[in-house]
Amino acid sequence: MSKIFLDQVWENKLQDEIKKEYMNSLSNFLVKERLVKEIFPKPSEVFNAFNLTKFEDVKVIILGQDPYHGDGQAHGLSFSVKKGIKQPPSLQNIFKELESDIGFSRPSHGNLEKWCQQGVILLNSILTVEKGQPGSHANKGWEKFTDKVLESLNFYKKNLVYILWGKKALEKASFVNKVDNLIVHSSHPSPYSANNGFLGSKPFSKTNDYLIEHNITPIEWNLEK
Repeated sequence: MSKIFLDQVWENKLQDEIKKEYMNSLSNFLVKERLVKEIFPKPSEVFNAFNLTKFEDVKVIILGQDPYHGDGQAHGLSFSVKKGIKQPPSLQNIFKELESDIGFSRPSHGNLEKWCQQGVILLNSILTVEKGQPGSHANKGWEKFTDKVLESLNFYKKNLVYILWGKKALEKASFVNKVDNLIVHSSHPSPYSANNGFLGSKPFSKTNDYLIEHNITPIEWNLEK
């Protein structure tokens, strides 16, 4: 699957990991699962986060857990849905915080590809899921792969902003060099935890303040400008 769908520069950075046996086992697992179940996202979109945000362009990492598990929702980007798909509750809370933080104009859609084009990688820890079964592809190998992604970013780049929502995201990026990068952490934007520290945390203005401080072009978060 990597040869077909993974951007070449990312593949070069991750080629040793891709060749490991666990990735072969993961690939075989997905082939078998797709024969008998609905698996999201579709194969051509599994690596969208990498294909829409080139390695050399990465400025910001927004780390999610696993893809949305409803029809038409997942398209390979954490928290994002395609145009025409109802905005999930977590994404609605993200937009609510953006509105409070920077005067964000809420869009009519939930497609975050514009952020990707500016260097924001929307990375899930797990890249596939069975329909209606959140967490169903946990411990199949994706976590090891995305750990390596974060390790590569931490090794090769600096002055990145890691936006980590929730305990799992913070733990996954615990090794990140906090001297040469910025960690922005709060509770998760899900309805269960957004009021416990996410709303009012101002992650988007903090991100842009840091980028500007380091002479890096800030992110235009508004999606319809």
